[in-house]
Amino acid sequence: MSQTNEFQALEKLHEEQLPVAKNKLHGWQHFAGLYAAEHVAATEFVIGATFVALGAKTMDIIVGLLIGNILAVLSWTFITAPIAVETRLSLYTYLNKIAGKYMSKLYDWANVIIFTVISAAMVTVSATAVRFVFGIPAQLDWYPTNFWFVLVVGIVGLVVVSVAIFGFNAVSEFSGICAPWLFTMFISGALVLLPALSLGVLGKTLPGSWAEFIHMGDLSVWTGINSKGEPGIGILEVAGFGWAANTITHVGLIDMALLRFAKKKIYGLATSTGMMFGHYIAWISAGIMGAGAAVILGKTIVELDPGDVAYYALGWSGFVIVIVAGWTTAITNLYRAGLAAQSVFTKLSRKSATFIVGMAMIVIAFFPFVFSQILPLLTYAGLLVVPVGAIVFAEHQIFPRIGYTRYWRSYKQLANSVPAVVSWGLGLVLGFGLDILGVMSFYYLFVPTWIFTILLYTFLAGRYGARGKYPEEEAKEIARNELIERFQEQKAQTEPHQIKDTTVFSKILNGISIVALGVTLILSGIVLFGSSSETTYITNRETFYLYGFICTITYFVTAYWAMQRGKSLKASN
Repeated sequence: MSQTNEFQALEKLHEEQLPVAKNKLHGWQHFAGLYAAEHVAATEFVIGATFVALGAKTMDIIVGLLIGNILAVLSWTFITAPIAVETRLSLYTYLNKIAGKYMSKLYDWANVIIFTVISAAMVTVSATAVRFVFGIPAQLDWYPTNFWFVLVVGIVGLVVVSVAIFGFNAVSEFSGICAPWLFTMFISGALVLLPALSLGVLGKTLPGSWAEFIHMGDLSVWTGINSKGEPGIGILEVAGFGWAANTITHVGLIDMALLRFAKKKIYGLATSTGMMFGHYIAWISAGIMGAGAAVILGKTIVELDPGDVAYYALGWSGFVIVIVAGWTTAITNLYRAGLAAQSVFTKLSRKSATFIVGMAMIVIAFFPFVFSQILPLLTYAGLLVVPVGAIVFAEHQIFPRIGYTRYWRSYKQLANSVPAVVSWGLGLVLGFGLDILGVMSFYYLFVPTWIFTILLYTFLAGRYGARGKYPEEEAKEIARNELIERFQEQKAQTEPHQIKDTTVFSKILNGISIVALGVTLILSGIVLFGSSSETTYITNRETFYLYGFICTITYFVTAYWAMQRGKSLKASN
């Protein structure tokens, strides 16, 4: 049989249903930019206020978030990345292989809904900045009350759909441009509003020592008293929050969809840009920005929306950061939703599936209540998918080590995996049952749920056929993987090679974009350290607003121009 005939069956499959081809793998820089942009999002403004409302203390925030985010990075590195790199499959494709169509479809539908709603919430957040600019009234009801707000949401949402529909490369490119600027602006915002906070609490523009800074934080931001006037959460809960905030993507293995493109497993550490610089610095900065804006406006931090906080921290650049930060998170999650939808409707391409869920996302984004409920959604969504992540982890990592056969369900040609369905169901019963009983902190419920599901699935799978040996089927699996590799190598020969742009003009453009970020940080540093009085502070702040916005425009123009030049060079070779 000729290779052409051998490849006919593979030609009929969509690219996302096959392992990622070697020529489409990426280096760590792609993932550093991707995770940085996704996890420095407009929700950080909300989460910054959440820690205030939950009543954490300043040192609990500083130490607890450090511990929690390190645990999250390690989860991606040692749980998600190894399976993603070894299989080169998304979780949706892998799950279909080991659990069968029934459970896979049910799980895919759950993910379509979860990620579409998350994306919709981010679009609504971005729209709050545009609302602020044009004087559109705040949307406080569960439904929209202003036509112009609906129009703004529609326009913002179409941008998200347009980027996500072009796949991983488009998402990565967009994130790569936004990430350095987002870092810069979150840090700058905290530096700009710290003097306002210090003036309101200490009567001077700058705390005189670290101890004085902690004292100021305890008095005005992280007071240790929650919104009900009771003692708040401690360091263990803060650390758990930092770790559990992304269980849906690391322990839940959703990010196999992204990390399957990584050249090496160790690139899981690239998630640290999102966790350490993103969540850690951004959450702390958001708390400072929110408290500073509250002092200026004479309100409490929990009364402010992202548009209010961003404007008083960054001026016109604040509107841009809320829009861009909402976009970057929405785009990545819509890409995930599109993959899940394509797994449900296998006859659709990923682009078509992403477009359909994107239109649904825009409709959902019209309703402001979605954004107000985003934190409960994230936490419960994480608990919902953790048992499935445990099942895949057991099948891939534990079975070969204890003599069980990986992919046994497929080899036995069973329509569905009873052990997988039962384990997922009982895992959910345990997780939500522990929550109802109040046995332990909600933020750590995913740990016993994950362990329990691994043990249960391993036990049940052994009784249903995982202990058996299937040499003929395993040989066919190896042969099919080799065929796929040859098929992809042949296709790679007709695709353009990656050419690095080393032209002088592109280097100049990149240099200007870096200088723009550096000038922004210097200007924010002048606001913090060069304001000896309230009058000087206000003058310096207004200067930052103006020139910081000019730097923002300069950065995006030059960074985007340089990226387009690089793409043009690749296309011409």
